[in-house]
Amino acid sequence: MNWRSICLVAGIASLVGGLVTFSYGGESWLGWTLTIFGAAASILGFVPDQLLTIFKIPELRKKIFITLIFLAVYRIGYYVPLPMIDQAKMAEKMADAQRGALGQVLGFVSLFSGGNLSNACIFSLGIMPYISASIIVQLLSSGVVPSLEKLRKEGESGRKKLNEITRYLTVPICIIQAIMVVQTVMKPDTGDGGGMGLAPTGYNDGFELWWFGFTAVITLTAGTVLLMWLGEQIDEYGIGNGISLIIMAGIVARIPDATNSLLIDSATGKLKDSVFTLGGGSGADISLEKLIVLAFLFVTVVVGVIAMTKAQRRIPTQSAKHVRGRRVYGGTRQFLPMKVNAAGVMPVIFASTLLILPWFFFNAIYNLSDSSLGWAGTLSTMFQNHRGWLYNFMYVIMIYVFTYFWVAITFNPKEIADNLKDHGSFIPGYRPGKKTADYLERVLMRVTFVGAAFLAIIAIIPNVISSELEIPVQVASFYGGTGLLIVISVALDLVQKINSHLVMRNYPSLTDET
Repeated sequence: MNWRSICLVAGIASLVGGLVTFSYGGESWLGWTLTIFGAAASILGFVPDQLLTIFKIPELRKKIFITLIFLAVYRIGYYVPLPMIDQAKMAEKMADAQRGALGQVLGFVSLFSGGNLSNACIFSLGIMPYISASIIVQLLSSGVVPSLEKLRKEGESGRKKLNEITRYLTVPICIIQAIMVVQTVMKPDTGDGGGMGLAPTGYNDGFELWWFGFTAVITLTAGTVLLMWLGEQIDEYGIGNGISLIIMAGIVARIPDATNSLLIDSATGKLKDSVFTLGGGSGADISLEKLIVLAFLFVTVVVGVIAMTKAQRRIPTQSAKHVRGRRVYGGTRQFLPMKVNAAGVMPVIFASTLLILPWFFFNAIYNLSDSSLGWAGTLSTMFQNHRGWLYNFMYVIMIYVFTYFWVAITFNPKEIADNLKDHGSFIPGYRPGKKTADYLERVLMRVTFVGAAFLAIIAIIPNVISSELEIPVQVASFYGGTGLLIVISVALDLVQKINSHLVMRNYPSLTDET
């Protein structure tokens, strides 16, 4: 019996042990340990030889281990709480808040940032302030501020300077967001949602209250700066994009909690009886046919996201011939790749975040009118309901708007046409210069329409699944939306970077067929 067979047998045995533990109400940590070990061992039994090759290259092996160590540091800090806060009371307050629109937005921000706003830890803000600073700098360097645009065009030196500006901008954004979070935590709970009343005993007023607030703000800011530093260390010494890997780790770490809420009865700690029953269960209880449908949908959505993420519109280009001495150079035919999903996840992020504003606006009008303006209350309720037709309709419209906006500031057809002209290349059938730029813009508009449709479908899938199958939103979020796009995009980027190391050393890449 070889090592693969041993791993496969051990994996199946561990998976059975985990299933038995959950079925008879054993310790949750033991069930998850057996399940994760069994899944890892089973995968190792079927894993292709290319995946094992990455550990034969000392440099690549070192990069992978360094990346894992930094991610472990991030996950450890995730459970280091802010001092002087009742964590049980904080979790109870956030659980109540998650039923409203504000709680759903906080959950979305936590999902995207890699932080945890429902648990007052040192990494509560996550990496979101750095991402916000990056977006601001990118927007300003896209023609808004000439000096920043000049830095962007200077190559590597300009990119380093922009990164430095981004790091400096992250700190004030952290401080502002930390003040908002700490103020919400410390304000008295008056029942209107303005505060949580979690100020520690003896720190209710005076110098002690200000000192606690100052300490909490500095701690939250330092936590985000540490995450930013960890991401940069992964970029330099590890493999993959550090910031993206931190966000991906935060998303993947939510899988056990989501699975628990779907399959485990919180009262008994056992698997729900409806899991083994056709047509069983009601409401949030999962039945066997629902489980099969969810598994099929998950595989289908993942395959579709991978296909659309890698999809390209290849525009043929021809380089002009020129003679040097007795040799003829150029004349080769190449392609200009134009990604179908060129905007990535940014339109979904913008649309999801800004859709909270109508709820705030109409809810404020309704409260200020002492509940006399019924239409404001109705609209507030409609924008709070993520399963309603109005919210999803506006969601799709805003995704289209922000997709075209983001592509417009990141892809400049005139600049591409000028670069082709400067390098002696052209698109067959179109004159260099304005004609080429107009053609690229027409193609870009059509391709972007398809990409926006793809993003809209992926974004509303969690709402549809949650509504039609009556399962928790945190479970449905793994079947679409921003989280799934981020995980797949980061995974594809990581595979590409590993492939570059393998091919450089004449090893077959991970995606080569054996």
